[in-house]
Amino acid sequence: MDFRTLKTFHTIVNTGNYHKAAEELQYVQSTITMQIQKLEADLGVKLLERGRKNGIRLTDAGRLFYDKAAQLIKEYEGVKSALADWKHGDAGTVRLGVVEPAASYRLPLALTAFYRQYPKIDVSVQIGNTQALIGGLLKGELDLLLCTPPETGFGTIFEPLFAERVALLVPAGHRLASWKRPVRAADLRHERLLMTSAVCPYRNKLESALTDRGASPYHGIEITSTTALKHYVQAGYGVAVVPVVTVDPVPEGTVLKTVADLDADLVTGILKRADRTTLGAAGEKLMLALRRELGTVGEERLQSERSEAYRTV
Repeated sequence: MDFRTLKTFHTIVNTGNYHKAAEELQYVQSTITMQIQKLEADLGVKLLERGRKNGIRLTDAGRLFYDKAAQLIKEYEGVKSALADWKHGDAGTVRLGVVEPAASYRLPLALTAFYRQYPKIDVSVQIGNTQALIGGLLKGELDLLLCTPPETGFGTIFEPLFAERVALLVPAGHRLASWKRPVRAADLRHERLLMTSAVCPYRNKLESALTDRGASPYHGIEITSTTALKHYVQAGYGVAVVPVVTVDPVPEGTVLKTVADLDADLVTGILKRADRTTLGAAGEKLMLALRRELGTVGEERLQSERSEAYRTV
């Protein structure tokens, strides 16, 4: 028994006779007759009986089989449609790994726009640091990453999209908050500087930049969440160099300052496996959407956000 035979049986019942079914399916009537005979032989029951004026009548077994066949045909057509959508990239699942702060502040709007265009594509999001996410990518647990550049490019291809810009956030009553001259990295010496975790590329670049500019030694306190830094500054626990996107608008009771000689902006982009020539149609469409939402257009939006945030400096 195959799908064509099920479809033939279903069409005969719906049209009421063999002749009309043959016309609809574009078969010769003898082919339809042979299909039904084989179907009844395989099942060991009589499904159809000849009625008046070349019509047909369902047996009790035929009525039961008709209901079940209708369900099977519906499921088959659904699977066929889903596979067609998948083939053309209109359906499927993409496993995306993302670092902070992009995961909280940039990706949601990008995915919302993507979902409006491709409502049948599901994107599962895993948030972590670049090093851990790369492990998942190389193991085949993730399809694509939105992350910082890897320490080594072995086995991967990185495509930069934007630079996550940073600035100094201080409590409103802090000595640096009211400075009229530009703040410099050396001015952070001996400050309680709130830092992200030791495995965070953002922290590594920041520490290196501060050291090169004479900001060490400093009193560093580890806060593992990039997005939580602003709340600790707001509470007066210390000062922090934060991604500008995380402090728009600037939290009440804090002041955002530029650090004139500090270049700790961190590039963020798409990372994929070098041995995968294609991500599948759904994955390729997501990658194009990320480029569109977070790349050139995203950079213009980033500049706008930065200008808005610095109005309070």
